Amino acid sequence: MTDRQSKIAVVTGAGSGIGRAVAVELLRAGWSVALAGRRPETLEETAALAPEAASLAARTDVARPDDVAALFAATVERFGRVDLLFNNAGTFGPGGVPVEDLSYEAWRHVVDTNLNGTFLCAQAAYRQMKEQDPQGGRIINNGSISAHTPRPHSAPYTATKHALTGLTKALSLDGRPYRIAVGQIDIGNAATDMTARMESGALQANGEVVPEPVMDVADVARTVRHMAELPLEANVQFATVLATTMPYVGRG
Repeated sequence: MTDRQSKIAVVTGAGSGIGRAVAVELLRAGWSVALAGRRPETLEETAALAPEAASLAARTDVARPDDVAALFAATVERFGRVDLLFNNAGTFGPGGVPVEDLSYEAWRHVVDTNLNGTFLCAQAAYRQMKEQDPQGGRIINNGSISAHTPRPHSAPYTATKHALTGLTKALSLDGRPYRIAVGQIDIGNAATDMTARMESGALQANGEVVPEPVMDVADVARTVRHMAELPLEANVQFATVLATTMPYVGRG
């Protein structure tokens, strides 16, 4: 299977965590994948986990329009089209900071990465998918359990993840005439560096610090792959994948 015969994906935040797990899952399944992230060395480490597959490492800050434009241009130049965007890059921001003490710079950083970055990548993917032949493709946005229910001291993260739900719905509607399917996966406590603190103790709504269960990030990757490999006539609009016993249902 050559680069231009396989399905083509762009995965942001591909240098670690969920992005790395999804990228490797797709690569091992025969996809060609553009790996986007801010640190080239971690992108190369991701590519090395599937050395026989076709990948492209592209240093990208998703909050910078020029970086996003360069990412999609490089992907199309190498692979010819874009069939999938996994919009995964994100940041929690400063943890444990009460809203009254949160700096504007910290707020803006989270909004620029989680919301503006997701929009910029979706816009670039949308433009490519609309014009390519065959027309169409799929966008999967990485939401969060926080797109439904916040944790304490998480105003920037929760606000951006709620906004992603609205963006997903709007993009899904606007993509219909062009065979662009858009969905969202909301993930709770996948075992990554970002969630390592959960197992030692996470602040709860009642003020207690309690260890929380986590799940294997590979289970998230398999779910994203399932969503990605559906025909464009079918779409998982929203999927919630979480550690079964995490404090979410009835949280607080």
